[in-house]
Amino acid sequence: MKILHKWIILAGLLLAALISYGYGFSQGIAIFVVLGVALELTFWFGVFGKKQQCNEHPRN
Repeated sequence: MKILHKWIILAGLLLAALISYGYGFSQGIAIFVVLGVALELTFWFGVFGKKQQCNEHPRN
């Protein structure tokens, strides 16, 4: 996946989480707060997820 696409998707996830939090807290609907938490966790795992390991090994 190209890096630009990754960051666009992550920005969308964060925006969706913020919208979900706002709606959930203003209306008192817990499912939207839970959805916001799930979206935010997905965002953070996308930012700090697994790093790709380099297949090259240094030779001595």
